[in-house]
Amino acid sequence: MNLCNPSKLPRALLLCVLTMVVSTSGCTGFLTPRDPFPATPPAPPLESTVPRELDKVTLPRYVIEPPDILLIEGVKLVPKSPHEIETFDALLVRVTGAFPDQPIDDAYSVDADGSINLGPTYGRIEVVGETIEEAEEIIRSELAKILTNVDVSLSLLQSAGAQQVTGQHLVGPDGRVNLGTYGSVFVAGMTIEDAQAAIEKQLTIKLDDPEVFVDVLAYNSKVYYIVTQGGGYGDDVTRLPITGNETVLDAVANIGGISQLSSSKLWIARPAPNGVGCEQVLPVNWADITRGASTATNYQLMPGDRLFIAENKVGKLSNVVGMTLRPFESMIGFVSLTTSTANRIIRFGLGNTF
Repeated sequence: MNLCNPSKLPRALLLCVLTMVVSTSGCTGFLTPRDPFPATPPAPPLESTVPRELDKVTLPRYVIEPPDILLIEGVKLVPKSPHEIETFDALLVRVTGAFPDQPIDDAYSVDADGSINLGPTYGRIEVVGETIEEAEEIIRSELAKILTNVDVSLSLLQSAGAQQVTGQHLVGPDGRVNLGTYGSVFVAGMTIEDAQAAIEKQLTIKLDDPEVFVDVLAYNSKVYYIVTQGGGYGDDVTRLPITGNETVLDAVANIGGISQLSSSKLWIARPAPNGVGCEQVLPVNWADITRGASTATNYQLMPGDRLFIAENKVGKLSNVVGMTLRPFESMIGFVSLTTSTANRIIRFGLGNTF
């Protein structure tokens, strides 16, 4: 008997050998007995730890990114000494020895011509480009021409530079906010407190111990997406800002509900943060959320989430068939119209065609 040739082996012996090989191979995991009571309970599924309608979480500290809009208000914006008076500065002028019926004790704005107007009796006095001490001496000298025993106190009430800081500031694509003549500051990736400290540090270049208030006016950088399959007509994508309180039901309500082309099959595709870990796919039971008022799959949406609404397969098939047959229907209609017109010409002539 030639054992090297399997074809020469008896059929029964060959069947026995094959049975032994299969029974000892690594493909027999299904034969391993299971322990019905494992000592260590299995870990809960990933979906059980995901925030949902009745178990929401607070989002992490907001991080500023383009194209957020910041609201910056100047609390203390005092130029460093010596300050040269600029156009549109507000000066507080107090004068002793002025006429009793025309006192000088008020705030005066530096006009576009560089002067302050103290009234018809005292006239205009040019102060732009001077320091506070120099302008104080100039005002005293001018008033001494018509007053006796005059004394002047001058102080800077508000610098025109504050108008360049206070207001709304867009975080540009480079992650910076523009502060006008004080330059620009990089704030992308910072919290509100960090951005406030960075802005105040930039302002110290020209201001004395500045203080500002910073808040986010428009949260434009944190969004979620709703992707709706169009049943053969392409996908619709809706981009909505995140507020930290949206659920699946809120998201669907924001687009007016599920369309006629969509099915009730939904899921959330959640990207892994910074590519670390695994992406999550969270199936959504739309019937349970709506008809059953169940919150089990009414997940809380996070920045970057994609809520995917699948298409209706029957509707897609109908649309695809319609798009496929539409050109042929047009051709048949054109041929039919041409044939009908030709028959009328043959029967009635050109005069009775229409």
